[in-house]
Amino acid sequence: MKKISFFKLIALVLTTVCLLTAAVYVLRLDRQITSRFEGRRWELPARIYARPLELYLGKILSSDNLEKELLQLRYSRVKSTKKPGEYSVQGDRITIYSRNFSFPDIQQPATAIELEIRDKTITHLVDHSSGKQLTLFQLEPVQYASIYPTHNEDRLLVKPEDVPELLIKSLLLVEDKNFYSHWGVRPTAIIRAALANLRAGKTVQGGSTLTQQLVKNIFLSSEQTLLRKMNEAVMALLLEYHYSKDEIMEAYLNEVYLGQDGKRAIHGFAMASRFYYERDLAELEPAQIALLVGIVKGASYYNPRRHPERAKIRRNQVLDILVSAKAISPEISKQLQNSPLTVSRETPSGITPYPAFLELVRKQLKRDYKDEDLRSEGLSIFTTLDPIIQQQAEKSLGNELAAIEKRTGDKARNTLQGSLIIASVDQGEVVALVGDRTPGLAGFNRAMDMKRPIGSVVKPAVYLTALTRPESYNLLTTLHDTPLTVPMSGKDWQPENYDKQYHGPLPLIQALAHSYNVATVQLGMDLGLSAVIDTLQGLGIEEDIAAYPSLLLGAIELPPIDVLQMYQTIAAGGYKTPLRSILAVTDQENNTLQRYPLTVEQVADPGAVFCLTTALQAATTTGTAKSLKYLLPEGLTVAGKTGTTDQLRDSWFAGFSGRHVAVAWVGRDDNKPTGLTGSSGALRVWAATMAGISTTPLQPQAPDNIDWYYADLSAGKILSPQCGKEQESLLPFIRGGLLPEAGSCQKQRNDNSFEQKLQRGINNILDFLH
Repeated sequence: MKKISFFKLIALVLTTVCLLTAAVYVLRLDRQITSRFEGRRWELPARIYARPLELYLGKILSSDNLEKELLQLRYSRVKSTKKPGEYSVQGDRITIYSRNFSFPDIQQPATAIELEIRDKTITHLVDHSSGKQLTLFQLEPVQYASIYPTHNEDRLLVKPEDVPELLIKSLLLVEDKNFYSHWGVRPTAIIRAALANLRAGKTVQGGSTLTQQLVKNIFLSSEQTLLRKMNEAVMALLLEYHYSKDEIMEAYLNEVYLGQDGKRAIHGFAMASRFYYERDLAELEPAQIALLVGIVKGASYYNPRRHPERAKIRRNQVLDILVSAKAISPEISKQLQNSPLTVSRETPSGITPYPAFLELVRKQLKRDYKDEDLRSEGLSIFTTLDPIIQQQAEKSLGNELAAIEKRTGDKARNTLQGSLIIASVDQGEVVALVGDRTPGLAGFNRAMDMKRPIGSVVKPAVYLTALTRPESYNLLTTLHDTPLTVPMSGKDWQPENYDKQYHGPLPLIQALAHSYNVATVQLGMDLGLSAVIDTLQGLGIEEDIAAYPSLLLGAIELPPIDVLQMYQTIAAGGYKTPLRSILAVTDQENNTLQRYPLTVEQVADPGAVFCLTTALQAATTTGTAKSLKYLLPEGLTVAGKTGTTDQLRDSWFAGFSGRHVAVAWVGRDDNKPTGLTGSSGALRVWAATMAGISTTPLQPQAPDNIDWYYADLSAGKILSPQCGKEQESLLPFIRGGLLPEAGSCQKQRNDNSFEQKLQRGINNILDFLH
């Protein structure tokens, strides 16, 4: 047997050790690759959408508001629609080519529709291709926020079959012609690049394949070292061994780095298309595709917003390559090279324009989802936000606060603050929320986080408590607005009216409409504080409420969103629907993970609430909110209540139309007096918003247990039907309940004397001037 020399033995051992080490090292790299590719490849942000705009015959919608929605969706107005993301207008007729979109559990294909809007109403709605009438069509919703992964990478996943053919062809021609034939590395290209770099004394040429670029982007750093290049080559070979070319191409299309927005990194062509052009990938023109492919070489260096000339040269180089490969004609290339970059002027921000509403959404999401899931699972969250109403609410709050400061001569401008929150009456869906007069700034959210005394907006709960006892109370029950002393431990309390006057005996409806404090306290004490607290909690107030007499005048601190819940229940006829901001949540595959269905609970007698609503309507026509007659469009009937706190620190208005319920607050963060009542401050914000949105008049339907009687308000008596032709006070009463004493018609005729009418006319003029 031939002996092996000692040195050969050492060499054999060392070789074996090296091979084993290399094998272990390669196996570690292999495990690193497979673990990433077999599991979840990317952490994807959650995307948060507004409500989809529903189109149907008879829908109240102005052409201006429809165009506002389309512009938020980044649609292009053209002469003739030819592809998704475009719309055209010809007189009253609007043609929209919608985009493909994944709604919960349903995929809606791109569809061209045609509609007509006349007198702010949709009168015609058909499929543009077939002419078939459509019952309902949903535009894709506006995405207004994202919840990003901790590493702040933003991407939209796309499959190769959904990518324009020209983009993939351009990418291969520019970056890796032999992608579908090599095994992940090209030794000749590496050698050629190394020689070129050596001659230049710096890196001037790369020899990486798309596979190597993908490996570098996902697994490695960008440092130029021999070890890093060796790892890159080995991992590229392993990646090609395990996965098909199409899988690698898909990963590359979604991984490649293409830009930066502050801390947000833009990855993948689909997100880059949104980032640079505010368009879906399928909507891009050839020149736009050439630019995206061109900036793969260096997203920062060829940033088209910061270095437009440099980016244009690079785009044109790509177009030249396409001509050389006969992918486009020289004539088309010349035309495209002379065209502008068409990059959107402003960078689409990753920061939400509606931070206050987003806070509400995130608060409700936390009940069901972990923060890490929201940051990584690529969830789609469909919310109740109405962008049209949200923008009107923001505009109204800012404009009205500025107008109030100008009108009152406030030298310290911009010191007033405010909040406004709006929901649908029937569904309890929050459609708009403004927490600051500068709404785009994230910070203190006054609609949700601020607690302030609510003043007289609490009074409907007191009067509802009374009206739920129809055997004792009705709208004409006499209350006493006379001096009152409430015994207290320590110093007794003597409530006062805002005008420092007493108004003697008067019917319940007028006591509420004119917001008389003394009459309200007398009524509340007769009813019992615990009964009023029970009513408040039944209406949706979850805060603990101390049983002090001052609560009857709103000496309880609540955030506006809690007041909104209370008034939503009243507006819905005593049926409480918990306020909600989320409709559904879906995963990456568009499977519905959770729906947030409507829940309704009857918490008050509908008859009593109907009577209360009548009194709140009176407040807006003859009471403390009667200035609404001059601030709202003609015919828009509403109900509501003003609220003012001690020393005029807080100004409130809460009320509802037929479709929407809203709460406005105006005050100062330092809690100093504003000099504003509910009617001179918050009411104006509320009215400007309601006047600017598509809503409906309040026309409540009387429950079955309601009877109607003509009434003499000044006398607190009901009248015979024969008197009805000469006056307008027709009031509801709960059947079987206590009825007021019947009166004669003579008193009513006196109330409508020339002197009475003249005085009412003078009062109306004074209201208007105020």
